[in-house]
Amino acid sequence: MDRRIRALLSTLVLAFAALALEARAQVLAPARPEEVGLSSARLQVLAEAMKRWVDSHDTPGATVLVARRGRLAFAYTTGLRDAASGDPLAADSIFRLYSMTKPIVSVAAMTLVEDGRLALNEPIAKYLPEFKDMKVATETFDPVSGAQIFTTAPAKRPITVHDLLRHTAGLTYGEPLSQRTQVQKLYKDAGIWSQKWVLADFTRALAKVPLSFEPGTQWEYGHSTDVLGRVVEVASGKTLDQYVAERILQPLGMADTGFQIPAAKVGRLAQPQPDPVTKVTPDLIDFTQRQTFFAGGHGMVGTAADYLRFAQMLLDGGTLDGKRILGPRTVGFMASNHVHAGISTATGFLPGPGYGFGLGFAVRTNAGMSAWNGSVGDFYWGGYAGTYFWIDPKEQLAVVFMTTEPTRRAQYRMAVRDAVYQSILE
Repeated sequence: MDRRIRALLSTLVLAFAALALEARAQVLAPARPEEVGLSSARLQVLAEAMKRWVDSHDTPGATVLVARRGRLAFAYTTGLRDAASGDPLAADSIFRLYSMTKPIVSVAAMTLVEDGRLALNEPIAKYLPEFKDMKVATETFDPVSGAQIFTTAPAKRPITVHDLLRHTAGLTYGEPLSQRTQVQKLYKDAGIWSQKWVLADFTRALAKVPLSFEPGTQWEYGHSTDVLGRVVEVASGKTLDQYVAERILQPLGMADTGFQIPAAKVGRLAQPQPDPVTKVTPDLIDFTQRQTFFAGGHGMVGTAADYLRFAQMLLDGGTLDGKRILGPRTVGFMASNHVHAGISTATGFLPGPGYGFGLGFAVRTNAGMSAWNGSVGDFYWGGYAGTYFWIDPKEQLAVVFMTTEPTRRAQYRMAVRDAVYQSILE
């Protein structure tokens, strides 16, 4: 055979191998639904529901991926990436992950725990000295005058890494989500919700505001994972974006996920539409601009395919395609309930009835109680802008669903769960 032909064939083989490797890095091996115990006909219920949401202008577009037994059994994308331009939504469209950043950064922290460079019982002041002498706020009202009485006192114990992972640090969220308390008003005054921070400056500013409650006593959703991201930076000696990329994104082939969108990929960003009722377009992070705030709680973007690989890694006990991110016992530990009876969940417990909270996501503890279908041991989380995922180890199921509509995210999540579970016929 001619040497040039052999060289050309060799080049083609290498090219096809590279393409195959790239494809595997983006999605899981495919399967017909029936091969993994699902019904094709019944999965169409989900496709039809998603199309209705688009046709009724509830959302410009939506995409879903359903994997069972490690194989991609169902994928459906419908609608528009950008209603203003009319560009169609694609399987590789990039979404704002918001709080689906939290599980990724929580996994990053646990890699440091496995490396012996971080421990859950350590005070975070070991890494962030600004949190050494925290104050706890108390807000009461004078029974006669009705005037607010705002006082602070030294915290009874320090915030630990464990507290950050399970949202028991005494931190909260403030503007623009709510301003119920004086502490949340102080958050606003300090500009805590700004996207213009650098993470080190953000944690120093946050540490100057009193805690909403004693560490370890109450579950409250807040900036805990943002602070955890800074702990990861100090413990690893790298910026959060670098560490997450090196330990999680690159090994898993999550090429379209990160804290920035490269200029060449900005045209793939999924955009929200004006609300059909209020006519107001949701004010979301502008990822067309370069970001400086690597917020561990809400700062990442990514595709559904990338996130499915992350979810499948967790379902497979910390490994995927020969790349181990965590040990299986660590994943099991993260996906266990860490909110014990001594921790109050009386107000604002987002996981809802039938769920506890692990290290980065909600964990189902009861077969009933919740209005959502599922199994004991399933774990999930979602993002403000309309993204959602859950993992059901009992059913060997991993599902990722993404839209760009914050206002209807709760109803979508329940509908997607119901549609997926009703398709399991074994």
